[in-house]
Amino acid sequence: MRVGAGLPTFCMWLVLAAAMIFCHTRSLAADRQQAGSERHVDAIEVAGPINPASADFIADSIAQAQSGNAAALVVQIDTPGGLLSSARDIVKTLLNSPVPVIAYVAPAGASAASAGTFVVEAANIAAMAPGTTIGAAHPVDMGGGDIQGALGQKIENFTASFAKTIAHQRGRNEAWIEQAVRKSSALNDREALKQHVIDLVAPNLPSLLDQVTGRQVTVAGSRTMTLNLAGAMVNNRGMRFGENVLNRLADPNLMYLLMLAGLLGLYFEFAHPGVYLPGVIGAICLLLALASFEVIPINLAGLLLTLLGAGLLVSELFVTSYGVLGIGGVIAFVLGSLFLVDTSQTNLVVDRGTIAGAAVAFSAIVLGVGYLVMRERGRPAMTGREGLIGEIGEVREAIQPGSAGRVLVHGELWRAVSDTSLAPGTPVRVRAVHGLEINVADVERLSR
Repeated sequence: MRVGAGLPTFCMWLVLAAAMIFCHTRSLAADRQQAGSERHVDAIEVAGPINPASADFIADSIAQAQSGNAAALVVQIDTPGGLLSSARDIVKTLLNSPVPVIAYVAPAGASAASAGTFVVEAANIAAMAPGTTIGAAHPVDMGGGDIQGALGQKIENFTASFAKTIAHQRGRNEAWIEQAVRKSSALNDREALKQHVIDLVAPNLPSLLDQVTGRQVTVAGSRTMTLNLAGAMVNNRGMRFGENVLNRLADPNLMYLLMLAGLLGLYFEFAHPGVYLPGVIGAICLLLALASFEVIPINLAGLLLTLLGAGLLVSELFVTSYGVLGIGGVIAFVLGSLFLVDTSQTNLVVDRGTIAGAAVAFSAIVLGVGYLVMRERGRPAMTGREGLIGEIGEVREAIQPGSAGRVLVHGELWRAVSDTSLAPGTPVRVRAVHGLEINVADVERLSR
């Protein structure tokens, strides 16, 4: 009786002990996860123009940092600028980020110019490495100068107000960032720290994490938290494949070269129908250039001038204009290339050296290939029935006036007729082709 009565009690204590061990294990795991989340940060690198791809990359990285319980996100920046629309999207994302974001202009020699200035200022912590610069955020026109008139004043006022709002939100120097927009002011790391444009200067990432430890930041609009990042583990993250491709296509120089490669490929295909490969490559390049047009703001007038220039260069091959169409094509091509990117929305332009080299190469290729095509077209036919006329053959079966014989020409036996009698072995020249019958004459008689 005692053994049987004690068995249920023993089982009850066994289940209770297992439950306590399970709860304790879960508590330890939760503690380790919480400790790990406070001791690691995510780090990404934005190197190149500010564009929709980089805007998506930063937004995705913040979401991943939040889901992975990262204590902060470090965005290392080196950019010449980019699209103002993409910069606005990034600023909106940073100001509403639930995860502390540290913008770090690095390595030495890097810059956060134009649109990059707004991205750095919108972060919770703005830092720079020694030997870096920030600023020069003035909007420009297609020629790189000031935008004149009421439109220029409107764009400048809006951009200045946008920049001051960011600086005010993060408690930084509003007066300087307004000068960066209106006067293209730029600062190095020491000057930026002295004028409270940034929060600190750090030579490397570990030093940066040490310096920000203990600082209070505001995330998601109102929540305040204290950073504890000294010695934290760093998880480096990169762009997804699609974001990386879009980021590459956002380069104006690559877009320009893709467009020219597409035009040349299609020109080769039309000049030599049936080759296929140039046409396929040209079509792919043009489609990639069109994808770039979705990312880079294009000036319609510049695009039409570029296409007009290419069309005039091709027309020079078929129209006797004594160089007028060719010269006009080169001028239109160069002007269109200079105005191709709408720089009222971005400070990125096609490099002038690229334009000069492309203009010379494109003109030389089009005119050179066209010259070869026209020369070949001017030559007599070498194959087919037309190619037989004028060829020398040998009589294999006697030919009499009014009676056909056989002639060997190009290794083929043809039914042949002639106005004179021709014995076998006589060399003859083909004078005409009528269906499957040729008209021939004695070579020696023709030479007399």
